[in-house]
Amino acid sequence: MGVLDRFNINKLKEGLSKTRDAIVARVTKLVTARGTIDEVSLEQLEEILIGADVGTGATSEIIAALRKRVGEQRYSTPAELIGLLKEVLQREIVPVAASAEIPAAVTSGPYVIMVVGVNGAGKTTTIGKLAHQYVSEGKSVVIGAADTFRAAANEQLEIWAQRSGAKLIRQQQGSDPAAVAFDAVHSAIAQKADVVIIDTAGRLHTKVNLMEELRKIRRVIEKVIPGSPHEVLLVIDASTGQNGLQQAKQFGAAVGITGLVLTKLDGTSKGGVVLAIVREMNIPIRFIGVGEGLGDLQPFDKTAFVDALFDLNEAGQ
Repeated sequence: MGVLDRFNINKLKEGLSKTRDAIVARVTKLVTARGTIDEVSLEQLEEILIGADVGTGATSEIIAALRKRVGEQRYSTPAELIGLLKEVLQREIVPVAASAEIPAAVTSGPYVIMVVGVNGAGKTTTIGKLAHQYVSEGKSVVIGAADTFRAAANEQLEIWAQRSGAKLIRQQQGSDPAAVAFDAVHSAIAQKADVVIIDTAGRLHTKVNLMEELRKIRRVIEKVIPGSPHEVLLVIDASTGQNGLQQAKQFGAAVGITGLVLTKLDGTSKGGVVLAIVREMNIPIRFIGVGEGLGDLQPFDKTAFVDALFDLNEAGQ
C-alpha cells in the first residue's frame, strides 16, 4: 500500500473545519443575507478571502473570475455561488499538485530527502511521520540528524527512529551539520537503504548563516550522490499565514525547494494560505498535516482539498 492509499477524506474534512468556517460558512451567510450576488457581495467576498489569508494576488484572481462568470450567467443563491467559487478555485488557483510517492527507481543510491523549515513548524514530527510511512511500506530508511544545534530535535528523532524502525545517524551537539548529512548518506549507501531523510536546523529564516549552512549541506549530499537531494521539502506551519509565503520565497532562493509540507491546518482558520503559496511559488504541495496522529500527515490532493473545504454538510449547511 502506497502513501497515497492512506488518504483519509473524513480526517481532511475535520482538519479543515476552521478554514471552512472562515470561508465557506461566511460566504453562505453573506449571500443568504443579501439575497443576491452583486458588486457589494463580491467586495465582501474579497474581504472574507483576504481574512482567510488567501492573499491579495490569489483573491484578485478569484474575484475577477467570479465577476466575469456572474456577468455571463445569473447566480442568485448561496449554493450557486459556493459551487462557482469551488469551481474557480479548483481550476485556477490550485493547479499545483504532485505525487508524494517515491519514484520506483533512483539511478544511483538511495532516494534522498532534505527537510528544511523554521523551528516550530513541525519539521521533526514531519520527518518522523514520513519515516514511519515509508518503513510501513517495506522501505528501509536512514534519518540524518543534521540539526546539531538543538538537542531536543535529536532526542525527538531518536524516539521516532525507534518507533518506526528507521536508523538514526547523529553526532555530538554542535557538530558540523554537513558532516552529519555526509555520514547519513554514506551509511544509507552502505546499508543499501531505500530512503535517507536529512533533518536541518531551523533558526530564523532571515539569518544569512542558516541559508549558507543549508547550501553547504546540499552541496555535500550532491557530491556523495550526484543529482541529489532528490527532494527538498519545506515544512511550513499553516497558522503563520502569509509569513509562510515569505519563508517559501527565502528558503526557495537558498536551496531550491521542490515540495511543500503544510502542517497544523487543523488548528487554523488561515488555511487559505495554501492557495496563496501555490499561486505565488508554483511549487507542489506534497503533504498537509491535519492532526497529531501518525496518519494525519496526508498527501496533498487538490480535488480532495477543495471538496473537503466546500463540504456544506461539514460546514453545517
